[in-house]
Amino acid sequence: MARTQGSHSDITGPRVREAALNLFARHGYAAVSMRKIAAEVGVQAGALYNYTPDKQTLLFELMRAHMEELLAAWDAATPPPEAGVRAALEAFTRFHIRFNTRRADAVFVSYMELRNLDPENFNVIEGLRRDYETRLEAILRRGVAEGRFAVAEPRIAAMALIAMLTGVNTWFRERGRLSLAEVEALYWDMVRRAVTNQG
Repeated sequence: MARTQGSHSDITGPRVREAALNLFARHGYAAVSMRKIAAEVGVQAGALYNYTPDKQTLLFELMRAHMEELLAAWDAATPPPEAGVRAALEAFTRFHIRFNTRRADAVFVSYMELRNLDPENFNVIEGLRRDYETRLEAILRRGVAEGRFAVAEPRIAAMALIAMLTGVNTWFRERGRLSLAEVEALYWDMVRRAVTNQG
């Protein structure tokens, strides 16, 4: 049977989420209506409610999916303990840059739209962010315990380093002067110098 005009049989949840993510990144959550998301997908606004109850849920699910993917990807990429703490820190540095530069819109929305989450949703996302920061904090604490790193406040240092690494997204361009591998190497050198007394 032919699809009637205005039907939502050809919509998928991923298409709705992709459209919402692009619009939130481009215009900001507050400026994007469900009607605008529907127009981006090419359907009537009412069809969206088959995939999400409201715009707040859509924002929350986008942020949660990004953080859960980030955590799972790092856990899968974490070097074994025998590789050493320096190797773990280098791996984290390179992983964070590489993962986030491939997901610029998701990173932007995850940081810039936190203020628009309802309190309950905010607490969930903040918990996931703390989980990720704790991964780096554990590396720093291990380095301090082994006498390899000189970090007075590992928790604060972890947050500062993550902020610095995430900042690559604000300026890196694929066709720029530096390749992503060169950027990773430069940032690893800065991270290394920031946590050690060695040159």
